[in-house]
Amino acid sequence: MPDKPWDGRFTQKTDKLVEAFTSSIDIDKRLYSYDIDGSIAHCRMLARVGVLTGDEAEMLTGGLETIRKEIEAGAFVYDDSLEDIHMHVESRLFDHVGPVARKLHTARSRNDQIALDVRMYLRAETREILSMLGELRRTLASVAETHIDVMMPGYTHLQRAQPVLLSHHLMAYYEMFTRDADRFRDGLKRIDVMPLGCAALAGTTYPIDREYTAELLGFPKISANSMDAVADRDFLIEFLSAASLCMIHFSRLSEELILWSSSEFKFIEMPDAFATGSSIMPQKKNPDVPELVRGKTGRVIGDLVAAITLMKSLPLAYNRDMQEDKPPLFDAVDTLKACIAVYIPMLPEITVNAETTCRAAAVGFLNATDMADYLVGRGMPFREAHAVTGKAVAEALKQGKELHELSLARLQGFSSLIAADIFDYLTTEGMIDRRRSAGGTARGNVRQAIAAAKAALSSEL
Repeated sequence: MPDKPWDGRFTQKTDKLVEAFTSSIDIDKRLYSYDIDGSIAHCRMLARVGVLTGDEAEMLTGGLETIRKEIEAGAFVYDDSLEDIHMHVESRLFDHVGPVARKLHTARSRNDQIALDVRMYLRAETREILSMLGELRRTLASVAETHIDVMMPGYTHLQRAQPVLLSHHLMAYYEMFTRDADRFRDGLKRIDVMPLGCAALAGTTYPIDREYTAELLGFPKISANSMDAVADRDFLIEFLSAASLCMIHFSRLSEELILWSSSEFKFIEMPDAFATGSSIMPQKKNPDVPELVRGKTGRVIGDLVAAITLMKSLPLAYNRDMQEDKPPLFDAVDTLKACIAVYIPMLPEITVNAETTCRAAAVGFLNATDMADYLVGRGMPFREAHAVTGKAVAEALKQGKELHELSLARLQGFSSLIAADIFDYLTTEGMIDRRRSAGGTARGNVRQAIAAAKAALSSEL
């Protein structure tokens, strides 16, 4: 084959610096299998419509499968002068089958070819991420069920607020990752659109059958506008947005694990297999896995910003800038998958210090709201109950006691509505189990949420 597909137009050879600068083969070679699959489907379609003979199609598909085996065996040679995976495959195909290889590019461009490869890649990766998120959510529900009786403080402003079940806290993350799965699943509908056959931007004069190609490649629909098809990277940006949100949820969970494992909290202990030590301080056990996940969140958000910035001012249709879409995409996919993969085995191995969490839930006036609710239940308006309870808290602070440690006589000094049963009302366990409103932290609610999660996960299989 000629050195370059466009040699007929040019009078100078491409400068070696330009070849190195414009080459993307180090990045896009991971798309080889999708590129070959797309070429085989395109080849079969061309034969179906009479552009290729049956023998030519068989020769080309056989050569393409041979190239696939060479790449997978590590025997394939890459060269910057061939720029990208498409030209590498086409050039090597010429080596295997001769001049008939020149017919394969009929009725297509590298523009619709790369759009196809990226969509096929992202479709496969999204499906794998959905499967991994399913396993992560299953793990969260299982860990929540294991610790159904563990009580802990819930926080606002990182200050102890009200007691909750640890299981309720964990199931909050189940909900976050479920929304993430929903976003990826919804985005898959916009990924799963076939652009092949749009050629460079205007379509083609050949009598191609795009629906047949889509059927061969498992696409439920084809793109409606040839210019949009080759210029569109919305689906990629949408994926990166979903990945960024998912990583934000990982970062929030990571931050809590880091805090909870500190000496100041002592709520949990990280498993030795998922922690590291210090090179100088022998006593240290560092929560490096959640710290790294927290740090990697910035990478994925950066990938999203890179893609948005890349596309923000591009005129229709394809521009070479778009070659830069793959590094952030591949990085985000790899990073997100690595974070999910490390969390699935780590979460069940975390040791929960239930006595510590329960003690923490019993101090700091976490029962103040319940005292106000108690008064409301006896006819006092809530705002008045809030003020009365605030005075009781101020008195308890003066005495260095908790609300439930004040004497009945002293509490009755704040309101004659208070009776001896208030002490039962202010227990940590009672506070939790009374919160039976939909979505609340009562044990029954959380058990139902875990059961519903398991049922939902089973239906996704």
